[in-house]
Amino acid sequence: MNILFSRFSFLLLFLCSWTSFTFTTTEAYDALDPYGNITIKWDIMSWTGDGYVAVVTIFNFQQYRHIEAPGWQLGWSWMKKEVIWSMVGGQATEQGDCSKFKGNIPHCCKKTPAIVDLLPGTPYNQQISNCCRGGVISAWAQDPATAISSFQISVGQSGTTNTTVRAPRNITLKAPGPGYTCGPAKLVKPSRFISADKRRKTQSLLTWNITCTYSQFLARKTPTCCVSLSAFYNETIVPCPTCSCGCQNSSQAGTCVDPKIASVVPALGKNNLEPLLQCTQHMCPIRVHWHVKTSYKEYWRVKVAITNFNYNMNYSQWNLVVQHPNFDNLTQLFSFNYKPLNPYANINDTAMLWGIKFYNDFLSQAGPVGNVQSELLFQKNPLEFTFEKGWAFPRRIYFNGDNCVMPPPDSYPWLPNASPNIATSPFVILLITFLSVLILM
Repeated sequence: MNILFSRFSFLLLFLCSWTSFTFTTTEAYDALDPYGNITIKWDIMSWTGDGYVAVVTIFNFQQYRHIEAPGWQLGWSWMKKEVIWSMVGGQATEQGDCSKFKGNIPHCCKKTPAIVDLLPGTPYNQQISNCCRGGVISAWAQDPATAISSFQISVGQSGTTNTTVRAPRNITLKAPGPGYTCGPAKLVKPSRFISADKRRKTQSLLTWNITCTYSQFLARKTPTCCVSLSAFYNETIVPCPTCSCGCQNSSQAGTCVDPKIASVVPALGKNNLEPLLQCTQHMCPIRVHWHVKTSYKEYWRVKVAITNFNYNMNYSQWNLVVQHPNFDNLTQLFSFNYKPLNPYANINDTAMLWGIKFYNDFLSQAGPVGNVQSELLFQKNPLEFTFEKGWAFPRRIYFNGDNCVMPPPDSYPWLPNASPNIATSPFVILLITFLSVLILM
């Protein structure tokens, strides 16, 4: 009896360990954008009597993850007793204690300043190139021209040579909330600049680079989007998995809003980091629906709809990343922009989709107009095209850079003459093996 119990305990422990190992994922590495990061370049352009003037530039090298309103916030700790005398194109959120200064008062005296971008409409004498968009930075693949943000900073009490000046440390980047981890400032080759007439090149006196990487796990405790599926050949509509992004808490009032009374519930303000969600079984701010609409002789059509369930957020410059093997035969796209990402060299199975400017690039808050949609027309490849076993549905979907929760594969809409082959599930195979061994014992 003891031997049987020991064997049972061992197999149960093995089963639990296997399932934990199988279904745990790391979000820090993004397979669809393996080299994506935010690089901060700190260029010292000139020395002053007690410090220097630098231009700080934020480059968003992420293909499809942008920084939306209310924008980025950059922070650090000074190594010495540095102060910020003045800024152009940005500002510190707090001045700090500058009581020891007489006459000329610094812009910021805090040991740990936090800097934000200026708003659109800032007077020209307070602007520099690539500033003043309210901290909003586009994704690199979506709009490289606006994937950069800059400000100028005049630093005092810092040292006035390459050997006496010290780089800032403990750099933090909020975009607009947590999620980014920044490494230390590294000394690199001085940046080079070309004059407006392109006849002269200059360079910075000293340059530091800081690299920041994103983790969805650090940004949010729960997912932010989910996927539902349907097809013309099956009446079943597969909804987002229950509690994809959280569950309705019946014990706490105000956890979500019934859409019938949403118009009388005061919102906290648009683009508020605290969501005010419509009550749903999935409780996600965003739902992406993929509908296999029509099959022609040589083509097939898909309808994609994005719905916003958050009353506190408008999504400007939203984007969608979809992975499906038939994107190498995408023939036509209606009312969305498209760009192939090709994260795996010559394999074209990943597409980035986003709205057309001034038409549907703005996804409004939850309500009657809180959705955007488009249709995609694919050419059938006779060697691989099929409606069987869920092939027509995407492998994964990202909204604004966050991985969306997909329904389990065995719940996908199946052809009328087919049935899901649950025996192909590794978990089911292991469970059957476990029960067989237990019976034999």
